[in-house]
Amino acid sequence: MNIRPLFDRIVVKRTEEAKTTKGGIIIPDTAKEKPAEGTVIAVGAGRMNDKGERIPMDIKVGDRVLFSKYGGNEVKMGGEEFLMMSQDDVYAIVDEA
Repeated sequence: MNIRPLFDRIVVKRTEEAKTTKGGIIIPDTAKEKPAEGTVIAVGAGRMNDKGERIPMDIKVGDRVLFSKYGGNEVKMGGEEFLMMSQDDVYAIVDEA
């Protein structure tokens, strides 16, 4: 699947939430909240400023990001769910240290 978002938009695949708690309690699907964390799958080229110059993106493919719980639009492609959102909907990039 090839997807290329336009301008300052990104495509994110949500991180799967654990199906059980640390204590071993199984959480039913109806009680789960959708996680506000995911991995960036595709990135647009960036926004254009008033002078016609392209502003580069701070986010790149493969970054783990934290985003607004209600940010982005859900998109289904190839049987999988993705989020299409603006770079502005992202709160932080998570660095693995």
